[in-house]
Amino acid sequence: MARRKNYGFERRQKETARKSRQQAKREMGTAESTGPPPGQWEWFSPSRGRVVTTQAKQRPAELPDDWIVLTEPAEGEGESEGSGTDTT
Repeated sequence: MARRKNYGFERRQKETARKSRQQAKREMGTAESTGPPPGQWEWFSPSRGRVVTTQAKQRPAELPDDWIVLTEPAEGEGESEGSGTDTT
């Protein structure tokens, strides 16, 4: 079996490619947060195919009323308060 030639060259090429990928990731930075600003909820309407933002605890008033809330309500902002399980 013939010896592999240029083994060191291939290894250096792989290392160079790995370093350049790491550098590109560092330059991209961190991902920006997505979603609405604090204190607002995001709603989706399948019939309209669009997303709107409203104040917390308020549904969009447009008809047909097929809005689905996309935002996870902050603690104490639940859409239907008092619907938790009773442990008594």
